[in-house]
Amino acid sequence: MTRDKQLVNVDLGQVIEKRRLDQALTTKEFAVLAGVSYSCARTWFREPGFPAISGVVFWPDFLQWRNAKTGLQNVNEIISRNAETPRHSATKPSMIFTGKAAQLLAECGG
Repeated sequence: MTRDKQLVNVDLGQVIEKRRLDQALTTKEFAVLAGVSYSCARTWFREPGFPAISGVVFWPDFLQWRNAKTGLQNVNEIISRNAETPRHSATKPSMIFTGKAAQLLAECGG
């Protein structure tokens, strides 16, 4: 499993169930589900435009952020892009929340 001391007590099965139920994920749960270290997840959570709200993120919002960040919209684009020479985008990340995060912020007046 994981060697990251911060993630040893996070149950992957429970995290997968939370994703299935479209529930918010903490930084540690997100790290386990995304397959990244806790420090990497914390860095992403602090990045401008990352769809975290009060220290949690919804998986579909992360997927939208990742696709926007990479400029990819579907699997065919991923395959096509991997076959090309890597390009670097000069665009700034959006500060606008999308998906579940936007819905929650709208409901609470934020």
